[in-house]
Amino acid sequence: MGGFFGTISNEECATDLFYGTDYNSHLGTRRGGMATLHEGVFNRSIHNLESSYFRSRFESELSKFKGNSGVGVISDTDPQPIFMNTHLGRFALVTVAKVNNISELEKELIDKGCHFSELSSGDINQTELIALLIAQCDNFVDGIENVYNKIKGSCSMVLLTDDGLIAARDKWGRTPVMIGKKENAYAVSSEPCSFPNLGYELEYNVGPGEIVKLTATEMTQLRKPNKEMQVCSFLWVYYGYPVSDYEGINVDTARYDSGMRMSKKDDVEADYVSGIPDSGIGMAMGYAEGKGIPYRRAIVKYTPTWPRSFTPANQAVRDLVAKMKLIPNKAVLKDKRVIFCDDSIVRGTQLRDNVNILYGYGAKEVHMRIGCPPILHSCPFLGFSASKSPLELIARRIIQEFEGDDPKNLDQYATTGTPEYTKMVDEIRTRLNITTLKFNTVEDLIASIGLAKESVCTHCYNGCSHF
Repeated sequence: MGGFFGTISNEECATDLFYGTDYNSHLGTRRGGMATLHEGVFNRSIHNLESSYFRSRFESELSKFKGNSGVGVISDTDPQPIFMNTHLGRFALVTVAKVNNISELEKELIDKGCHFSELSSGDINQTELIALLIAQCDNFVDGIENVYNKIKGSCSMVLLTDDGLIAARDKWGRTPVMIGKKENAYAVSSEPCSFPNLGYELEYNVGPGEIVKLTATEMTQLRKPNKEMQVCSFLWVYYGYPVSDYEGINVDTARYDSGMRMSKKDDVEADYVSGIPDSGIGMAMGYAEGKGIPYRRAIVKYTPTWPRSFTPANQAVRDLVAKMKLIPNKAVLKDKRVIFCDDSIVRGTQLRDNVNILYGYGAKEVHMRIGCPPILHSCPFLGFSASKSPLELIARRIIQEFEGDDPKNLDQYATTGTPEYTKMVDEIRTRLNITTLKFNTVEDLIASIGLAKESVCTHCYNGCSHF
């Protein structure tokens, strides 16, 4: 996954760029980068974030980022920003993208005489590939349209040019792009939570495929938005920040409504409800109110050294982080029947370990309520999960054991209430040592988000999406 921030102002922009980019830190942990433009000169730094945080890496360099315009990015993929000097002019580029046909496009560009100067883990840098696709055309708008037409996956981007910022949202709107405004300055961000503390007001939600140009005083539409959208539902389930609004829908409000809806259909008895920090808390508060039982903090996140973070790329590190940053409260757990709300179950490893710890601290019963349906498919559009193969998903491993290597009836496992679905969920419950387990339905998730079902991507649950 990843997130970007760009700003253009009548004054020095480094402070806004630094903190605005940092507010995207929950979207990635591998690399961070910033670039500014000052008197015709680009300044850039890129750092590895796997053993440190964005602020600690870039704070000491802040004085070098002169200029009134800049872009920054937190990335779980390639080193960014990329610089290009082309017939379109010079530009720096940051992307939030997943390019599934990168080898095919690499060959096509090399056959046209292009060359690649950047490598990422031995492979070409996908942001450089996107920059080269832009440079194939006569202007920036046609170049971005070329990216939309060529890549299989998704791509949102910001270009820093000599005469402004150009922001473009993925053609299906899978990831958000927001515009903020304050006096004599504009900003663009993947995360609207980056705006308030920097004095920006949310001005505009860029539409699917839309392209806009920003100067310090003006926003201009360069391409109209597409009519159809497939925004990722996992924004509201997991990786969206609680205070953020996407498509006008607040993350924490959607999670709260999800928990409320689930509680109305649930006859389980318990002493209280608790949320798994952070993304399970909103759902748990809604569930507790709907159920009419208390909300308690049975698990607390240790924030002094484990701040906002996304999933590290390394599985062993990811498991360690998941364990170390959450501390159970023995005094609250002992001899209690507890309903825990969490965002999702992917592999199941972390949840199984956490459940066993909860029993070890004296919990009498552990009931899990999950904010989304069982995940049956790896995402072909975004890198929100490190799962590359469906068989890394606990639900798919179980289905394989039931049906073999090529199950023909995945739609039955994706449909709440079918015999296949019920059998699968019970097997997950047994393997994770949970007293009872229930998942949210696709229908209730969409209702909690509040957008039309055809505008929300649910591919990871049921395989339904536009390619």
